[in-house]
Amino acid sequence: MQLHVADHPLIRHKVTVLRDKNTKSPTFRLLVDELVTLLAYEATRQVRVAEREVETPLTSTVGTVIADPPPIIVPILRAGLGMLDGMTRLLPSAEVGFLGLKRDEETLEAVTYANRLPEDLTGRQVFLIDPMLATGGSLIMAIDYVLERGATDVTCVCLLAAPEGIENVRVAVGERADVSVVVAQVDERLNEQGYIVPGLGDAGDRLYGVIGD
Repeated sequence: MQLHVADHPLIRHKVTVLRDKNTKSPTFRLLVDELVTLLAYEATRQVRVAEREVETPLTSTVGTVIADPPPIIVPILRAGLGMLDGMTRLLPSAEVGFLGLKRDEETLEAVTYANRLPEDLTGRQVFLIDPMLATGGSLIMAIDYVLERGATDVTCVCLLAAPEGIENVRVAVGERADVSVVVAQVDERLNEQGYIVPGLGDAGDRLYGVIGD
């Protein structure tokens, strides 16, 4: 597994505002969208391309286009939806799948409640998006889902990560596939409840508000 921390002044600035507990949901959503666009630029450095001849107003030339089959972006519901526009802005030709996972607050393990993915992902580059890489449970389950369907090239895009979650993903992936994790910042640790510290709280709640069971 490869880890890339996108260290840039604009990224650090936006993360700081996201952390502020006084940042309201509309501003939080806007900042996440902007931040993901910056992260997507880093995450797509190895996107597969092909050459194509085009006619300019003056002559013909050979350019570069996103190769077929197109990549697939998979937001991990629900918080991952807040990152989707930022990714598709840079990859408008990508297809979108959905994977619904939630954390059992007692066991801290991920539980699947929705799955909308192609059965065959052979030859597809997959971009998994989820704001928080905490324990790594949700991301590991999502990686397993796409690997079981034939994917071998997976990039995970997260806003924040805890060292424990990064290590858990590294161990779980092993040598099975080419997996990269792109994050804005790596935080200090997890607390007893499995939340990232200093973190920014529950990303889903801050994006969309608190929804009761």
